[in-house]
Amino acid sequence: MSVTIRDVARHAGVSVATASRALTGSRNVRPELAARVADAARTLCYNHNAVARALRRGRTNTVGMVVPEIGNPFFPAIVEAVERRLEERGMDLILCDAQQDIAIERRRVLTLVGRQVDGLIIVPVSATDSRAALLEAQRSIPIVQVDRFADNLSADWVGVDDEVGIAQAVDHVASLGATRCVFVSAKPKTSSAQQRLTGFETAVHRAGLDSPAPLLDEFSVDWGRRAALELIARGERLPDAVICGNDVIAFGVLSEFRRHHVRVPEDVLVTGFDDIRFAELADPPLTTVRQPRDRMATECLRLLDIRIADPDAATQRIAISPTLVIRESTGGHS
Repeated sequence: MSVTIRDVARHAGVSVATASRALTGSRNVRPELAARVADAARTLCYNHNAVARALRRGRTNTVGMVVPEIGNPFFPAIVEAVERRLEERGMDLILCDAQQDIAIERRRVLTLVGRQVDGLIIVPVSATDSRAALLEAQRSIPIVQVDRFADNLSADWVGVDDEVGIAQAVDHVASLGATRCVFVSAKPKTSSAQQRLTGFETAVHRAGLDSPAPLLDEFSVDWGRRAALELIARGERLPDAVICGNDVIAFGVLSEFRRHHVRVPEDVLVTGFDDIRFAELADPPLTTVRQPRDRMATECLRLLDIRIADPDAATQRIAISPTLVIRESTGGHS
């Protein structure tokens, strides 16, 4: 016969309500009572069924999160910020990696729906192809998109103003005398890639800078290396500045420039985007656009709270102004 919460309460000499609060970690139980209940639960081998409790309460105290690829250092940084905020609330995070694959992303999203998470925070893999899975999930749980968003989807979103961030980088190198800038980034398959490309084109036009055709492929170190090699192999003078769509691309550019004795910042200025943890450890330390991850995490959970309380609340899109961090790759100091 299975042990019940009533058995635990009787063994500990407390009420069922006190035993329940103690086992769920409530702060409204005196430490000595909580210890007695815990001892009773261990003695009786009580299996605390969190799923059953969640079904009774209508909440699981968990939030699901799906990122495009855990290998990109920016996404773990966002995950950490969200998890810290959830920990402050006594809640847990279930993290899934979509592996840059739409089909895997859909399976992960629907798995989290099946786990009855209280809400979903997602960085969509694609601006267009992620929409169907998110529409399906929206019928069951609240969704907040972060960093990127799916097109034509009425869902809350939190991120930085990508166009403003890229403009800050362009204006910075222009203020240092750069007249010829090239943009190295990802193909505009995601909202962030599209907005950063648009921001670059607008900024160089406004500043009157010469800009060769952008080099676009993917957000990766390997692409940064290949793009740098392409610039070196063109047989023409290098641009005055290379504006990179994210930091990992910039790492690849810096690595290949150093290998071919192209000096940064003396010969070429280089900037990134995101200010991931390793940006200041690059050689040279990278000037980049900082995304305020802690504030983004706070806003994500605030919007989830609103959506949980009122599923019909007006959709919100929150674009936070990023900050340019100037380091040695453009001649500044860490």
